[in-house]
Amino acid sequence: MKASVFVATSLDGYIARADGSIDWLEDASAETGEDYGFRRFFSSVDTLVMGRNTFETVLSFEKWPYGDKPVAVLSSRLTKAPEDSPKSVEVMSGSPEEVVQRLSARGAKHLYVDGGLTIQRFLQAGLIQSLTISKIPILLGSGIPLFGPLSKDVRLRHVRTQSYPSGLVQSEYEVLQ
Repeated sequence: MKASVFVATSLDGYIARADGSIDWLEDASAETGEDYGFRRFFSSVDTLVMGRNTFETVLSFEKWPYGDKPVAVLSSRLTKAPEDSPKSVEVMSGSPEEVVQRLSARGAKHLYVDGGLTIQRFLQAGLIQSLTISKIPILLGSGIPLFGPLSKDVRLRHVRTQSYPSGLVQSEYEVLQ
């Protein structure tokens, strides 16, 4: 099982405003129409794993962006997906190791892990192999950080960095175990 992260942050490391808003991110992609490699990445994964807060943000979008690809929403509050959710959405609870074990037993081979706390928990558990982080040229000053406290260092190996005319800088890292 491989688990990867593909995420955008502000230059100061926030994935959302304190209220969860990602309006600044939508503005950045609307200006250029560039997907920054997301379609290629998305076609390589077979299952998404995201936290409840991220799911609720995505559910508010005009259109569900993930098609019929299976989505596991991690939550200790929800017991089932809301009625207006796509059929491909399933609510799960448990440790990252338990979630990976269940999804692997179903045949999942490559997970896309999304959402601040979910990414942090999967990193802490040593379950992420690849991080692609796109830095958007904006300073928010505060918000929800991509990374939080760790009980040990997480060593990374730089794979590549690409800059775009929009000012976005995207770096890919391999997580060393």
